[in-house]
Amino acid sequence: MSSFRDLDVWQLGMDLVVEVYKLCKILPPEERFALTDQLRRAVISVPSNVAEGFSRNTPKEFRHFLQIASGSRAEVQTQLLIAERVGLLTREQTKPALLLTERLGKALHALAEYQHNQTFPKRSDRHPKGSSRFSL
Repeated sequence: MSSFRDLDVWQLGMDLVVEVYKLCKILPPEERFALTDQLRRAVISVPSNVAEGFSRNTPKEFRHFLQIASGSRAEVQTQLLIAERVGLLTREQTKPALLLTERLGKALHALAEYQHNQTFPKRSDRHPKGSSRFSL
């Protein structure tokens, strides 16, 4: 892959940004400096951290940024559920974004696991059968 833009997780993150921005337009003006700003900051953080992590030098660093992106995704999900609970948005309005957060969470987890395996190969991969790590 030559660019972070090729990553499914980045593309899903960008889709989530669009959905959340649509919802922010529906929120009442008195939420502008509270929930609206918080939602926007959190959702922007998701694809931004994926992009930053992709540009780092090691799978371990990339995984770290994927974990930050995952935390921001959970923050967005929580804030949308809060907006529902306090009656600012309906389930019908939040459903597309919430479904995207679930899908994105699974994709981030899978990519983080893949990066982990790039950093720390399985024992069997490090020492093939019949070889010894203690041999001279």
